[in-house]
Amino acid sequence: MRSMSTHPIGVFDSGIGGLTVVRSLMERLPFERIIYLGDTARVPYGVKSPDTITQYATQIARFLLQKEVKLLIIACNTMAAVAYHSVKELSPVPVLDVIEAGARRAIEETRRKQIGVIGTPATINSNAYARAIHRQEPDIRVFSRACPLLVPLVEEGWLNHPVTRLTAEEYLRPVMAEHVDTLVLGCTHYPLIKPLIQDIVGPDIRLVDSAEAMANITAHLLSEANLGTPERNPPEYRFYVTDVPYHFQTIGESFLGRTLSHVEIIKW
Repeated sequence: MRSMSTHPIGVFDSGIGGLTVVRSLMERLPFERIIYLGDTARVPYGVKSPDTITQYATQIARFLLQKEVKLLIIACNTMAAVAYHSVKELSPVPVLDVIEAGARRAIEETRRKQIGVIGTPATINSNAYARAIHRQEPDIRVFSRACPLLVPLVEEGWLNHPVTRLTAEEYLRPVMAEHVDTLVLGCTHYPLIKPLIQDIVGPDIRLVDSAEAMANITAHLLSEANLGTPERNPPEYRFYVTDVPYHFQTIGESFLGRTLSHVEIIKW
């Protein structure tokens, strides 16, 4: 695996949400090259069938593997919940996913063992977060809530829009009624509205964004497998989308705080 150390990290998501993971990787691993694919033509994934999600996820993974990535990161909670094992089976390189990272962080953060999880219908219906949490801490109570409208609102760029606030308040009301002390943002789109969510739930509820945890896990894996790049030059970042690159670039640059060069459209 040492010969692959200069190869890029592959990150993929259903849309722009996975840029939360990319941002954390850039900060934690500033010399690593990154290739990102956002499947903006087919977002949202969370309301699609497991078979369709698996088909899309494996298609994207094969594309990134053709780019000779040294590691695959499934930055989409929906794909991780439904298609992780299928992606892992076809991949000759390590595969990491945001659900395991988020579950670990939630366990560390909770004080009263009362954890809420919000995500897409596919993620919530898979029960992936509850299973991941209970594998480590069986006595923690997990309250899950599907929020199907949040991804389209984020993709639209309505990060501070009154409609987004009203929608989030409606979704979060039953979760807060369970007196959770920790809330997992179980979709990589949700950190884009993290300030809005924090304002709704109040300062006493800790929000878990798995992006930071994912960056730390990635750094550890690269070190253990001798896959960390020895180069100390500014790395190249490449971004692929399947539709509307200008929309992606506008929101992405605002969120990452840097210019997104090398944004390309791919057609399946």
